[in-house]
Amino acid sequence: MNQILLLEDLPEIRAWLKSLVLQVFPAGRITECSRVHDALQQVQQLRFDLALIDLGLPDGSDTDVVARLRDLQPDAQSVVVTIHDDDEHLFPALQAGAYGYILKEQPRELITEQLQRISQGEPPLSPSIARKVIKYFAAQAKPQANAMPDVQLTERESEVLLRVAKGFTLPEIGVQLGLSRHTIADYVKQIYRKLNVSSRAEAALEAQRLGLFRR
Repeated sequence: MNQILLLEDLPEIRAWLKSLVLQVFPAGRITECSRVHDALQQVQQLRFDLALIDLGLPDGSDTDVVARLRDLQPDAQSVVVTIHDDDEHLFPALQAGAYGYILKEQPRELITEQLQRISQGEPPLSPSIARKVIKYFAAQAKPQANAMPDVQLTERESEVLLRVAKGFTLPEIGVQLGLSRHTIADYVKQIYRKLNVSSRAEAALEAQRLGLFRR
């Protein structure tokens, strides 16, 4: 990640997040903003690989930055980093195009681990957020008893998908199934390709549709 946008209005939190980002992406060039207005201007002027965006900023809708990046720079990955874990903040951010959602209240080591997942092609979601997404899609899904799944997964792929949907990390899944992290990563890529999905949220919906939670 070379160009990184950091949108956070509190200076001390912004400095803390910057130190985390540089720990994970030491070569990253960080553009710091404290206001939505400034961030929107930067998005117009610079190309970003990654944007870490706080919610609840005082000068506008922070999801506007997520949506603007999605529209102008579809390859940029927007990750919300916030204290808000409620549905009213989570789902608008995901609908606007957020690639991940990290809670600030977590230990530094866990946030660092979640940021590292970005380079590994794995959307960073705090465990409690992953559970919320699963519950949401489970409630929205309408099971069709007579419908046959249009995608066939192997037994091992189904085991991996269920654990991904439940919010387990790749190393955790590897331990549970007695496989290496790299093998699990290969399974995840294969599963996402088969299901034509690109996020844990979509994977959770497919796991529900395929009836994996009933096992």
